[in-house]
Amino acid sequence: MNIQLNSIINADECYRQANQKAAQYFDELHIQVKEKTYLPLLTEDIRIWKSNHVNNPILSLFTKTKGNADTKDFNHYIQYLNYRGKLDSYLNRSISYIFLRDLGKSLDSHETQDRISDVVSSLKDKLTNSSGEDKEAQAFNVVELYRMAKKENVELTYIWLINKLKQVSKHIPKGMDAEHAQRKLVKIIAGVIMQEIEEMDSDVSPEERSKRLDKAIRLGYSYGLTYPFIDDLLDAKILSNEEEKQYANLIRTTLTTGIVPVLGEWLGENAELITYIHQELGEAFQYIEQNQRPETRKKFFEQAYVFFHSQEVDRDKSLMDSSYTNQELYIPVILKASSSRLIVRSVLSTSDNQEMDNRTFFYGIYNQLSDDFADMFEDMKDGAVTPYTYYLKYHKERPDLINPFELYWAVISNLIHNVYHSDEQTREVILDRAINGLKRLKKRVGKSKYKEIMDLFRFGTPGFNKLLQKMVRKADDVDFFDKLLRDHMITVLKSESKEREDFSNTIKIVRNEINETLSITSSNNTDFEDSITEATNYSLEGDGKRLRPIVAWFMGVKIYKLDEASIAPLLKSLEYLHTASLIFDDLPAQDNAPIRRGRSTLHEVYNVAVAELTGLFLTQKAIEEQTNLKQFDANTVLQMIQYSSHTIAEMCKGQAMDLDSKNRTLTREQLNTLSFYKTGIGFEAALVMPAILAKANEEEIAALKKFARYAGIAFQIKDDLLDVEGDAEILGKGLGRDAENNSTTFVSIMGQEGATIEMWDNYCLAMDALQNVSIDTTFLKHFLNYLINREH
Repeated sequence: MNIQLNSIINADECYRQANQKAAQYFDELHIQVKEKTYLPLLTEDIRIWKSNHVNNPILSLFTKTKGNADTKDFNHYIQYLNYRGKLDSYLNRSISYIFLRDLGKSLDSHETQDRISDVVSSLKDKLTNSSGEDKEAQAFNVVELYRMAKKENVELTYIWLINKLKQVSKHIPKGMDAEHAQRKLVKIIAGVIMQEIEEMDSDVSPEERSKRLDKAIRLGYSYGLTYPFIDDLLDAKILSNEEEKQYANLIRTTLTTGIVPVLGEWLGENAELITYIHQELGEAFQYIEQNQRPETRKKFFEQAYVFFHSQEVDRDKSLMDSSYTNQELYIPVILKASSSRLIVRSVLSTSDNQEMDNRTFFYGIYNQLSDDFADMFEDMKDGAVTPYTYYLKYHKERPDLINPFELYWAVISNLIHNVYHSDEQTREVILDRAINGLKRLKKRVGKSKYKEIMDLFRFGTPGFNKLLQKMVRKADDVDFFDKLLRDHMITVLKSESKEREDFSNTIKIVRNEINETLSITSSNNTDFEDSITEATNYSLEGDGKRLRPIVAWFMGVKIYKLDEASIAPLLKSLEYLHTASLIFDDLPAQDNAPIRRGRSTLHEVYNVAVAELTGLFLTQKAIEEQTNLKQFDANTVLQMIQYSSHTIAEMCKGQAMDLDSKNRTLTREQLNTLSFYKTGIGFEAALVMPAILAKANEEEIAALKKFARYAGIAFQIKDDLLDVEGDAEILGKGLGRDAENNSTTFVSIMGQEGATIEMWDNYCLAMDALQNVSIDTTFLKHFLNYLINREH
């Protein structure tokens, strides 16, 4: 049954009005291009600007240093700028640009300048106060951001966001640039947060600030989600033509009625992808809609519709059609560029500020033309119509076409003089950005290709073109922090994606290899031993994760370069010890668990006595295996066995503590101690035993123990959480066992939210511990991420 939904906006009328405003703006720019009125002003602007960026040839002989720092190295480049005394100006123009572009501010305001100074000071302090050994802190990594969120009392919102971003990452289909999509989503979230922070007065209470930041993060994600799952998805041609039409109709209906339609039957081959996207975007849309003030609600829907429809108009164009007018090429660009930023303010339901809205409207095309210029060859390859791709294809046969590169510079002149009233700081920042864009292009495509591009898009007088290219060759101090951060993010995202893939593959390969070695063969034919051997192999054949021997394999083979065959007995011994501990843990006298590793526990299949004897048998087998480490000297092996025996004793203490804790309320510190002895010490053994065999120094072993302690506690908390919120089928055991046994857990003491925060706190402490380890910690970082993100 079809239900007719009522429109809450007049879609045609709101787009007509927006189109009319954009057409008027375009006509003004077009006149400036035709009459060249912008050129004398722009020439003078560049001549004034160059005094701060092109050194006197004689003076430069005394200031020139050998080479420049590589901007690809994020941390070293920041330190280089600080050492050269350039960091303050670098950050000032970068933050000024963000205030100009993202926040719609005017730089001639004393209030804005004060805010910029505050942000620059805070950012500089954060970037320069990390020690040189701290490889991650300056890059705003997960730990750094979590601690910033905790300081603002929005750590649970941050954890929610991290989990959401991981799910988005999993659902980005092949054929889309995953790293670019993720970066853009994060950028939108950051922009919404910045906008909200700037809207807050200094006297806002900490409670109100936390509440508003929580909402801004969720709104930022909700709005930002449209970029990977609407804009990028439709641009990437992942969907069939029929699917695209069906999907676009869903979005159009949502924006005009305020109601997300039921998905219904999806006939295309991307049904699974669309089902996830429909649910996620639907929830995001509802969150935005629910947080709209009545007086801004209609404005939000109108701007969102203009943004969507202008993208659709552009997307429907074909490079094979040679008849598009200049208006048809540029007006949708003005609309989508301006509305994408205006939506941020309406998403937050901010108060009306016509001046700010006007600046944002006029500014948008500058950014869009800059982006389209940088991407024109990729766009050409994809068949996308932009002012640049269309000019590239038809400029010889269509002399009426506006040179988009010339319009770009006319926009710059118009912004400086007509929008920002010839403000010096605005001129400085905008010209910095424009020259930086050309320098980046030249570096990316090479001198020869760059000259070819500039010859094609040449405009104005020979004198102006010569001046412009001189600035590109000789100007310095024009780079920007957001570009550095963008490049760094892309590098990190790609690197982490590859590392995660390698980690996952390593886990699978090593797990399979370990599984093939675990089975125990009976040494004689006595019925008793056969029954114990049979019971032992039943336990070992369960679908275990084999985390401890996998970690030991990595430490031994990859870090300490020990021979893989020589440490095989060690890997077996670790799994034997772990399996024995599970057998004891499951006994009726302890947790009385009926299911383990997806099937009945050992005492359920056999009996309690056999289970007890099997656990003891496996413990002794583990020590026996350790005595087979014959390629290492006897004293080293003896030292390792002593450590191993001590570890087993400590694990027993941990289990005794666990039993003693039933029906008791433990403190956080007691829970941490209990978790370490129950779980952390097993991970410690996996790290330390290979280190002992490799004769690592005491300082390194101490750092590994510290990491294991916090990682183990985080692991145990995740187990506690999975017991109440996991999937029993995935877990391979029933839920709610802790409550049934009256066990004291992090969840029972702190609740799910408190336990989640405690897990993240320990995660951060474990990551901190890795800073003091001299070995390559890539595997351990991904191992730690796995521990807190696993589903079983």
